[in-house]
Amino acid sequence: MIVLIMADQIPEFAPTFRFQWEAAQNCHVVLYPEGMVKLSQSAEEILKRCDGQHTTAEIIAELQQAFNEQDLKNEIEHFIEQAIKNGWIRYK
Repeated sequence: MIVLIMADQIPEFAPTFRFQWEAAQNCHVVLYPEGMVKLSQSAEEILKRCDGQHTTAEIIAELQQAFNEQDLKNEIEHFIEQAIKNGWIRYK
C-alpha cells in the first residue's frame, strides 16, 4: 500500500480506533476492537494533533515549534504514513 502524504490533507482517527489516556498503562494508547497499542511520547504528540482539524503541514509546523526542532518533517510524515497503513488514521 502506497500512501502519499500531502501537506494540505487533514488526518483524523478512523471510526474503529480511539486515542485516549490509559492510566493503567501510564501512557496514551490507540484502542481498537482486537486490542490496544501503547504509544511513545513522540507518537502521542503526533496523534493528538490528528483530530480532523489540522492539516499535515500544520501538525509538522506545530511540532517543530513545540520542540524547537526544524528537522522533524520526514519523521512526522513517516509516522503518519505508518498510522494510515495500520488503519489508525485516515485523511478526511
